[in-house]
Amino acid sequence: MSSRLKNVLGIVAVTALLVLSMSMFTVDQRQFALVFQFGEVKRVITEPGLNFKIPLIQNVRYLDRRIITLDSDEPERFITSEKKNVLVDSFIKWRIIDPKLYYISVAGDEALARTRLNQTVNSGLREEFGKRTVHDVVSGERNKIMEQMRVRADADLRRIGVEIIDVRLKRVELPTEVSSTVFSRMESERKRVANELRSEGAAEAEKIRADADRQREVIIADAYRDAQKIKGEGDAKAAAIYAAAFSQSPAFYAFYRSLEAYRGSFNNKGDMLVIEPGSDFFKYMKSPGQSSDKAK
Repeated sequence: MSSRLKNVLGIVAVTALLVLSMSMFTVDQRQFALVFQFGEVKRVITEPGLNFKIPLIQNVRYLDRRIITLDSDEPERFITSEKKNVLVDSFIKWRIIDPKLYYISVAGDEALARTRLNQTVNSGLREEFGKRTVHDVVSGERNKIMEQMRVRADADLRRIGVEIIDVRLKRVELPTEVSSTVFSRMESERKRVANELRSEGAAEAEKIRADADRQREVIIADAYRDAQKIKGEGDAKAAAIYAAAFSQSPAFYAFYRSLEAYRGSFNNKGDMLVIEPGSDFFKYMKSPGQSSDKAK
């Protein structure tokens, strides 16, 4: 084989390899591939793997098939049904589901798709916020608004080959110039409620104290009555016992009572009594002889 033939075969082999390499392309599992021929979409490849195209005539463009997050750079200002401004910070989760329709609608430009998404969602949120009060959009119907917006935006944006996965309101708050006024009004309202509660508490406390004082007086009166009754019964029993003892031995009873009197009278050394010597008070302190002589 001549050297010229070898050169020709080498050129043919290189050309064949070059044409073959230009004919092959791979599709990643995170991508869609669009095969174009003279600017027209000929094929849409949705499965990953090795694929072929006609070199120099066909070209390939890739689109991201993953879920994309569109997060607003600045909060949007919306007006509620009360004509109050609120600042809303939101984000959108979306993905391409029809690559060919997506390319035809926005030329495969993600920036154009984001603009369309922003316009659709912001328009819907503006309408929904205009129907509701500040309380509703902050807490009362927040979840309902997000779900309604997801359904509406998804129905609209499927026309450009996009599916809306989720629409979320991250933050809803009043503008700075309004917040101070609202907070002052809220503070005044809370103070008013607190004062009302304190007044009600003081009135209830006074009522409880009055009732406790009344119960205390009733309990003390009942206890005094019962004590006096028991004391009277005790005195009556004591008197009955004394009477019974006196009737059994009048002389011993008189002697015992005199001893009790002596004990009470001479309790301390400094006690002094001025009594006639012949008084009956000393009757049991005299000797038997003195008593007999006096009797004579």
